[in-house]
Amino acid sequence: MSKGKSGLVITAHPGDFVWRAGGAIALHHAKGYRMKILCLSFGERGESQWAWKQAGVTLEEVKAQRKAEAETAAHILGAEIEFFDAGDYPLHTTPAMMERAIDVMHELNPSFVLTHSLEDPYNVDHPEATRFAQEARIIAQAAGHKPDPARAYAAPPVFLFEPHQPEQCNYKPNVILNIDDVWETKRKAFEVLSAQKHLWDYYTRVALNRGMQGGRNSGRAMTYGEAYQRLFPMVLEELA
Repeated sequence: MSKGKSGLVITAHPGDFVWRAGGAIALHHAKGYRMKILCLSFGERGESQWAWKQAGVTLEEVKAQRKAEAETAAHILGAEIEFFDAGDYPLHTTPAMMERAIDVMHELNPSFVLTHSLEDPYNVDHPEATRFAQEARIIAQAAGHKPDPARAYAAPPVFLFEPHQPEQCNYKPNVILNIDDVWETKRKAFEVLSAQKHLWDYYTRVALNRGMQGGRNSGRAMTYGEAYQRLFPMVLEELA
């Protein structure tokens, strides 16, 4: 168990943390980590295709649906979730949102941060969330920003979770996480997201593909995996 440790997920939309990082969230929760999600939007415009098929539905109704889905999915995965309501398509954060993210980083002192890829020509909200996460991480470690001599904060490693079309995003995963033990939990969280049910089977196939690659690269049998790109170097005492 890793009592006292934590992980932070900064995501543009509700579905993103489920499809791309649900395994990591559930796995670390099971190990005793406090897991927290900062969800920058409700995905109410461009990430809610099925919700908009209802005749006469309003923006506020879609936001409420997606918020409820995200809260339920986060609960299944074992995470706290906080919403910033920055809109989507387009997503625009504010200085107040940045200050809140910095406060969360100071409070959690996370062992790692998970967020989107650096590029995504299909969805500009995603790299905007990454930019926001990187800026918050950088400012949070500045001793002169909200100075507190008693505060212990170490800038955490950042892992970029897999975009929908990695080849178009210059995304090169160098970490595959074995999520066999929590796959059923992740799949259960999938099925909460009724506004995006067209993606359930797609991301099941992604997990199977990454599991196959993980097994080939490790020599250890695994079925389901999640891919990540580590943003900063790993420091080791030995290579074996």
